[in-house]
Amino acid sequence: MFPAKTQEGSHKTVSAGHHSPISSQALEWVWHYLQDVRKPYILDCGAVSPASVRVLAQRGAKVYVADLIAPLQQGDPVYWRRVEKKVVFCLDEFLARLPKIPAASLQLICCWHLLDLIPGDQIPGLLNFLLSFLGNDGILHCFLREPNLKAGKEGRWWLESLTTLGAEGEGKGEFPYPALSNREVEKLTEGYSVKTFLTRSHRREVVVLKRGDS
Repeated sequence: MFPAKTQEGSHKTVSAGHHSPISSQALEWVWHYLQDVRKPYILDCGAVSPASVRVLAQRGAKVYVADLIAPLQQGDPVYWRRVEKKVVFCLDEFLARLPKIPAASLQLICCWHLLDLIPGDQIPGLLNFLLSFLGNDGILHCFLREPNLKAGKEGRWWLESLTTLGAEGEGKGEFPYPALSNREVEKLTEGYSVKTFLTRSHRREVVVLKRGDS
């Protein structure tokens, strides 16, 4: 079995705690689709979770970890700059947090609530950059809040199993930007296949699939 390898990114560790696992129809779909991939290469955009790494190691995965979530939750001033009279987000510096990943090499990217935490005008550049890491039939999996879900900015998510999730801090902190609509997601991922799974927690799980002709 190919062991999971955690790359440099964030040294913050998330404890799985004692919460009941949350079933994910989206992840059921993802792992059914990837069932024939023996050694998937995966990027986790959240904080390092021993539970997630263990689950993915058992699946034979190589895991890159780069915590893009915490700087946005904490409003890290390193990634903001004043330009004339506006304060702008420094996307290039932010993306430098990612480890070196060969283009078109990943089978799965887990983004959690990343797209809910970044300024809307930066989402196209962020998505284009992340999607460039996907190989043919690679998948980006993310959460998107519904407009009526106001709080949850400080939430932490991890894998309890390949198809169940652990979470903490869901109800803390208001999300800073408007929720993306399904139509906006489709426009941002034109040329890709998009599947949306509704949940009971007022969020959507979105799967973006890069087919061979994308």
